[in-house]
Amino acid sequence: MLALERRNRILEKLQEEKRVVVSELSTQFGVSEETIRRDLEKLEKEGLATKSYGGAVLNENASIDMPFNVRKKANVAGKQRIAELVASRVHDGDHIILDASSTAVFIAKALKEKEHLTVITNSIEIIIELSDVSDWNIICSGGSLREGYLALVGPKTAEGISSFNADKAILSCKGIDLVKGVTDGNEMFSQAKQVMMQSAQETILAIDSSKFDRVAFSKLCSADAMDVVITDHKPDERWLSFFRRSHVECVYPEE
Repeated sequence: MLALERRNRILEKLQEEKRVVVSELSTQFGVSEETIRRDLEKLEKEGLATKSYGGAVLNENASIDMPFNVRKKANVAGKQRIAELVASRVHDGDHIILDASSTAVFIAKALKEKEHLTVITNSIEIIIELSDVSDWNIICSGGSLREGYLALVGPKTAEGISSFNADKAILSCKGIDLVKGVTDGNEMFSQAKQVMMQSAQETILAIDSSKFDRVAFSKLCSADAMDVVITDHKPDERWLSFFRRSHVECVYPEE
């Protein structure tokens, strides 16, 4: 196993269990404890984990971006529920924008039964996912490939997206807070998503329940700027009351 693959596996375990133990990882991966300590040191330098006595704990700062291959494996069941709810609101023939989030990849999978969709995206992963779908129009935004991400960003991305008028923009984020609004971990991603919102008649925010009451580095918009919020669990009454006052439709699975 390559060192990068092992570190990604450690990150997956951290996301699931919030902490890891050096001796257990050494046994699991069949490498020395010193090798595991070096892995944890690298993850700490990247801001993804914090070393502790005998192991490490997850850095849960909302502004820290996990590698895409790790993020797409987190809360799979929740993202699938969100994707099903989003798909129920997309109609044959719609023109939609999908952002470069791991949640949007699940949404793309859930939409494959639809007909004659036009999908505009800055996600390389989504373009690959939809490459075998017939009678759809898949449009790449253009832009610069962001290192460590399967996403296109920058001025060319904004220019490409802004040249279209879509029915729906379907976005995700790192956090949503009543005061700080909708936030993401990187200003270049926020800028792309702001253009997506401006280019669509309706904006759908698709987020799992862990994103509520979290604040990341870059502000995308106020919390009441979305038309619809779709999540995997019923938010608490404080949020439901806010959405009602703000005329934001909140959709979640029946429990």
